[in-house]
Amino acid sequence: MRIALAVAAALLVPIGAGTVAAHHSMAMFDNTREVTVRGTVKQFQWSNPHAYIQMVSTDAGGRNVEWSMEMGSPMYLYARGWRPRTLRPGTEVTVRAHPLRSGKAGGVVLDVVDADGRAIGSNQ
Repeated sequence: MRIALAVAAALLVPIGAGTVAAHHSMAMFDNTREVTVRGTVKQFQWSNPHAYIQMVSTDAGGRNVEWSMEMGSPMYLYARGWRPRTLRPGTEVTVRAHPLRSGKAGGVVLDVVDADGRAIGSNQ
């Protein structure tokens, strides 16, 4: 009986390890380019495994565009001064990011500044 339990436990370890190590690639972002987007926070999603800033900006044609800006994990952000209520709906921000390769309105955050030009948190 002990041998059967040991074999079962040994078989489960690689399955759990693979799940813990799984993480999406950053290949969806073009790290050779940067975009700067100024707009209004629609929602700040403090969630695992990544936080997101949903923001609305106005394009050259005067149309509203919603951007989805990916950030690090809440634990990583917390260590850099971010909190779940750091950004509230209606807050004006400027986000510098590596854009999505697809051309859709999104990216991975490099830094965020408020309407007065002050950095929010430290390196994302």
